[in-house]
Amino acid sequence: MAVQDAHKSRAKRGHRHAQWKRKASLPTLSTDPTSGETHLRHHVTADGYYRGKKVIDKATAAVDTDE
Repeated sequence: MAVQDAHKSRAKRGHRHAQWKRKASLPTLSTDPTSGETHLRHHVTADGYYRGKKVIDKATAAVDTDE
């Protein structure tokens, strides 16, 4: 079984444990420049826009899912 040479100091442990607040924050939102819609960063908006360009056409996507 592996055994560490020396234990971590309280300061090192504290730096590691201090990351919980960053992970517990709210998700970062972004506004699309074309549609003005608020969405999660790096995700397509509900209207099908990503970075100001139409990438998903809702009318065609609805027809494809009916098959």
